[in-house]
Amino acid sequence: MEIVVRLDVMMALRKIKGRDLAAQIGITEQNLSLLKSGKVKGIRFETLAKLCTVLDCQPADILEAV
Repeated sequence: MEIVVRLDVMMALRKIKGRDLAAQIGITEQNLSLLKSGKVKGIRFETLAKLCTVLDCQPADILEAV
């Protein structure tokens, strides 16, 4: 099983740019890009919670087990 990051899909649905999302959750655009591409080994719950708050979604909308 593998975890797939669907952050780009949620950003497109909410029509929010990476620059704006990164600023709102307090991370760099580069780190947001790494998250979107799935090239990270983990994510802090605090960061995930901020993403969900700004994007008005649930963690399962961003992370999917396939």
